[in-house]
Amino acid sequence: MDRLWAPWRMAYILQATGEQGSQECIFCRFPAEGSTRYADNLILSCNPSAFVIMNRFPYNSGHIMVIPRRHGADLSALSADEYQATCELLRQAQQILCRELSAHGCNIGMNLGRVAGAGIDQHCHFHIVPRWNGDTNFMPVTGDVRVISEHLQATYDKLRPAFAHLDG
Repeated sequence: MDRLWAPWRMAYILQATGEQGSQECIFCRFPAEGSTRYADNLILSCNPSAFVIMNRFPYNSGHIMVIPRRHGADLSALSADEYQATCELLRQAQQILCRELSAHGCNIGMNLGRVAGAGIDQHCHFHIVPRWNGDTNFMPVTGDVRVISEHLQATYDKLRPAFAHLDG
């Protein structure tokens, strides 16, 4: 039997099963903690309407999320101005991400509701997953395993300076 060592997954498992204490919304708490905690919380940029954060459990290197500041499970919870500001940040984030990581393309999506695949289903958010030609190999196909080629902190350190000008 082959074994893959991924001890970082335990934090995700405990969070998903509610065994790690409070069920408060991290998408509300993290930006409220302020800019001194951006690196700890993997926040790349934050403004009054929305913020960009790296996914701590990524599908691919550079997987980020764009999240409205208003707590709500659906886009309809946002005012027109909040929606516009969030989508503008989404547009800018995709451009920066692809430029800084030399991505050949990306997937952008939103899972609304637990049945649609949302891990955090009470606060809507967009995912941006950068893609490169040749980035799919045998691991996800035969082993149902993803290989993340760069440490989260290294990716954060690379991306944060490029996103900093979007802070507001």
